[in-house]
Amino acid sequence: MNTILRTLLYEWKERKLPPVIGRDIHLDTSQQKGTNNTTVITGFRRVGKTYLLYEAIEKLLETHSREEVVYINFEDERIISPSTDLLTDLIPEIQAVYGIKPKYLFVDELQLVPNWSKWARRILDSENIQIFITGSSSKMSSAELPTELRGRAWEIKVNPLSFGEFLRFKNVKIDFEKLAFMKDEAARFRFLFDEYLIFGALPAVVLTSAERKQELLQSYFQTVVQKDIAERHKVDNDTALKTLLKLLLNSSYITISKLANSLKSMGIPVGKSTIDNYLSYIESSYFMNELYIYKQGVINQLQYPRKVYFVDTGFMTALSTKFSKNMGRLFENIVFHKLARENESIHYYKDDKDNEVDFVLRHPSTPLRTSAQDKTTAFWKNRTG
Repeated sequence: MNTILRTLLYEWKERKLPPVIGRDIHLDTSQQKGTNNTTVITGFRRVGKTYLLYEAIEKLLETHSREEVVYINFEDERIISPSTDLLTDLIPEIQAVYGIKPKYLFVDELQLVPNWSKWARRILDSENIQIFITGSSSKMSSAELPTELRGRAWEIKVNPLSFGEFLRFKNVKIDFEKLAFMKDEAARFRFLFDEYLIFGALPAVVLTSAERKQELLQSYFQTVVQKDIAERHKVDNDTALKTLLKLLLNSSYITISKLANSLKSMGIPVGKSTIDNYLSYIESSYFMNELYIYKQGVINQLQYPRKVYFVDTGFMTALSTKFSKNMGRLFENIVFHKLARENESIHYYKDDKDNEVDFVLRHPSTPLRTSAQDKTTAFWKNRTG
């Protein structure tokens, strides 16, 4: 008998779900004929993955019992050391507590458990259970999914709120057709969009009061550093990691050499290979993305500085050491994420005179061109979502 699992299952039977504000993205819980795949919901911590599960669960509970629709959170503090045995016991414990096996199983932060993918594959092969999994690590993304789940998982990426969703969470409507000729409506739009830029679009931050937004963002940052980076990757030098993150948040371009020199000048000597590892850990938590220059060949790209963009603009203002808010950089950050969601190939470009194109997009069927003229006429989008 697994006491922790039984406690969680008894609590789930009586638990009242919190109210949910609908997003533009929803989970499909309908049965897929001829397949038994798991749905993997990925994205940064606090973007609303759990609430996406809650919304799907509420809908299912209209026609199913609590015993048929089960939710488990592996980040519950009572699960001190998530183990493979815990997963092995999960279905038997559900059957022991409820008397039946579930039809739908929702599992939060499953990547914390060793061998989670092998367990998921076994359940898919042996049980008639629809599984929905969330994770805050890119290791669960379709690009890095373990071999046993390749072709057996649908990935849904959850991002911070779009501006339209932000307005919905604020319970505000903007008449965009009147912006051009109504000063009051235009002023209201600018006020709301400035809030969207400065404090970002993490759902709980949007819903909290203005005086507590920065405090909440800083709290999220500490949790990400501790749980999703330091603990997950066993980082011993906590000071170096936090200082590196703050350097990144205050940088538009980075090179490993420059970061190493900056840390060294602050009395934190860290090797280049360690910094490179830290950068990969930070990216795997979905906190940051690096953008490479538009050049032929990987070696050529690596010789140039990389641009950095962050999952949410709120972190850029809440943790920046600069006194003035760089609204242009915040806006560019939003544009990057809009383009990155729609395009696999995205770079920046600089010519020999240091003129820059912020974003260069290349259609997969378009061959790389080598002339400077072709490069400087690359397509540049600047629209936001």
